[in-house]
Order: sequence, then C-alpha cells, then structure tokens
Amino acid sequence: MNFKYDKDTLKENLSIEEIFDLVNELGGEPVMGDGFFTAKTICHNGDSHKLYYYENTHLFHCYTGCGDASFDIYDLVTKVYSRINNIEFPLYKSIIIVARYFGYTQETFDFNEDDQITDDWKIINNFKRNKDKTIVKQQNNQLKIYDKKILQYLPHPHITPWESEGITYPIMESRGICYNPISEGVVIPHYNINNELVGIRERTLIKENEIYGKYRPALISGKLYNHPLGFNLYNLNNSKDMISKVKKAIIFEGEKSCLKYASYFGADNDISVACCGSNIINYQIKLLLSLGIQEIIIALDKQFQKIGDEEWKKWVIKLNTIYNKYGNYINITYMFDKEDLLGYKDSPIDCGKDKFIELFKKRIKVE
Repeated sequence: MNFKYDKDTLKENLSIEEIFDLVNELGGEPVMGDGFFTAKTICHNGDSHKLYYYENTHLFHCYTGCGDASFDIYDLVTKVYSRINNIEFPLYKSIIIVARYFGYTQETFDFNEDDQITDDWKIINNFKRNKDKTIVKQQNNQLKIYDKKILQYLPHPHITPWESEGITYPIMESRGICYNPISEGVVIPHYNINNELVGIRERTLIKENEIYGKYRPALISGKLYNHPLGFNLYNLNNSKDMISKVKKAIIFEGEKSCLKYASYFGADNDISVACCGSNIINYQIKLLLSLGIQEIIIALDKQFQKIGDEEWKKWVIKLNTIYNKYGNYINITYMFDKEDLLGYKDSPIDCGKDKFIELFKKRIKVE
C-alpha cells in the first residue's frame, strides 16, 4: 500500500474530541465548549484554564502570555515535553507521539527514511504498548443534562421517508423520535447511559436545507440543544442491557442505523450504538468496556467506491488505526464490504437485513 498520511493530513482529520482526549492525557484537564475547549495552560506549566483549542482552525491559543499567538497540536506536545524533560524537544518526535497516539504506525505515516526516526518510532511504540496495558483514565467531561419535558410538546407523526427505509413506527416511538413543525425536521433525542437527555439533533427533511448540513443541533423554543457527540454513544441507554448480556456491541456512524437495527431484529435484541461520525475516542470505548463486553464490531459507512482505489487505501489505514489504538483493550472486528454489497457511503445496514447479516457473518479481524 503506497498511501501514507502526512502531518497536515492527520492534524486536519482529528476531531475536536480526539484533540480533547490527547490534551487530557497530557494533564490539561480540558472542559468542552461549543466548537472549542479550554484547558490548563500546560504549554508553560500554568494552572489557569486559559489554553483554548478552536475546532474551526485546528489551533490552540494561550491567553496568559505564553508568547505564541497560536500553535497546533504538534507544537503543544513539543512545549509540554520540552518543559517536562527540561530540553528542547524536537518537533519530529512530537509528530511521532501524536501519530502513534492515534494509532498510526511507521508504515502508515509519511517520514523520509532516517535511521534516527526509525529508532525513535520504535521507542515510542514500546512506550505506548506498555501504557496501553491499562485502560485510559476517565475524561474530565460533564455533559449538560436537559429537561425531557421539552420533547412532550412535539408531535409524533409517521415519518414516511424513514419508514420506507425499514425503520418501524413503534421503534421510532420507543426511541423518542418526533417532529419539529417549525423547521420541518426529524427530532432525535440523545440520552446518556443513565437515560438522561444530554442533547437533541435534528435531521432536515427539506432538500434545500441540506447545504447547511443534514444533521444539526435542534433549536427548540429558541434554545439550542447541542452537545459534544464524542462523549456519548447514541442508543446506549436502550441497548446496554443486551450488550452486557451478549458481550458484544456494534458501533454504527449514524442514529438511523441503530433505528434500523432495532427495527430488523427487535428492540429487546438491540446491541447497537452510534458514534455520530467516523471517529471513535477513548471515552466511548470506556463506556462499552464498563459493560463487560468482549467484542466491538465496527460498522462504519462505506467510504470507498471500489477495492484498491485511493479512498479504499485511506479507509483501510483508518480502520487499522482504530485497531492499533484499542486492540489491546478489546477484541475488534469490522463489517467491511469486500464483495461490493453496499453503495458508496452506505451504512452496513442500509441495504437491507439480509445483506447486513451477510456482512456480519463475514466480519473481519485485523491480524
């Protein structure tokens, strides 16, 4: 495989939750905001929460006289390690640390051939393997709890487009799916593992509005019900008992996939959750591990058009990074479309129950 990630590609593809995760590991005790988070000024050994990370720019800004207007995640690691080791820590080592933290190996990261870099990478690999013998500590993150009463005023009509895809009305009712007549969107409540309302998303049914995003935080009665998606797993409140019983969980990207799974196999047999994106972070893995599971089945959307194309190569690398990061914690398998059963960007469950079962039976494990 010839494709490799470079440092800029990696940085631009890291979600705010993943950056949050790493800053927490560095001792920053971050606190999530809306499109940003704050952390302790670990860039210069400060204690105040005045180090900001902004999702739109992928940059940090320290507001306590750090000296640098803005800097990226590699620069932050350089600052932290230089301070800890009382030396000038080289940037390339910081890049290796970030790449390895997110599961990238030397074979999937773009460095010129250099014996010193190779040796350093091996040392950091060994350090990471030793560190991974225990599960990561709990993130310092509290999701806001909303009053469920806001949902009781919204209607629960039949959502014909969703029902035509195989999502049954009883499942939508049981999951609290409703309708916002003002915005003409499907309202999707998000609950935490304890069945507390932590956010509400909305899926527009107006084609023209999709230019602003198919899914957005719901705006109801003038209040925006947003939450950091990476610090929860959609549907876990419904599926946790069966997940704990069978010791398996399926991670989909989107909420509709969970609704389809429950529609096909029954609410009492539901072992599905959704990460609401293509990134999976430590916090979400920890939620599943708390249920005593033995296998996580990755069922992300198909992000390639044919085997061997550039998107396929990138997607294989991405799936490998998930294994490299979490394979020490739990058995990980993948529902990977090797036989062209799905369309481009389809979820493994989008093409019906039979094809899903086939993909499930033929799921693969990285060796």
